[in-house]
Amino acid sequence: MRKANMLAEQINDFIQYVQRSYQTKNSLYANKDRIYQIKLWMEEFKFQIIADELFRVNQFSWNEKYTYYLVDQFRQGINIIDEYVNNNYNELFLITARLFTLKNLCQLLQSDI
Repeated sequence: MRKANMLAEQINDFIQYVQRSYQTKNSLYANKDRIYQIKLWMEEFKFQIIADELFRVNQFSWNEKYTYYLVDQFRQGINIIDEYVNNNYNELFLITARLFTLKNLCQLLQSDI
């Protein structure tokens, strides 16, 4: 339950980080189109809804089946974003640390099975 809540927090932090990186004019990212592509994938895979549901479902009790379903949905999106960041590493290298954290939290939840 705590791992799922930590994952939900980290997903929210990742969403906010990408939003801030896209909106800031003096950002370290020269090409805003790459950040915008990540933002679109986050919206397509409904990261905000997944994070909210993970937190809601695991707030008071552990719902194993639905939690694993949500984590699998999140992993599909994060794998695509990770591949995109690896292909554009020179411009998006700052995002790799956040992706690493998210993927490891997903693995921790999957290892509990």
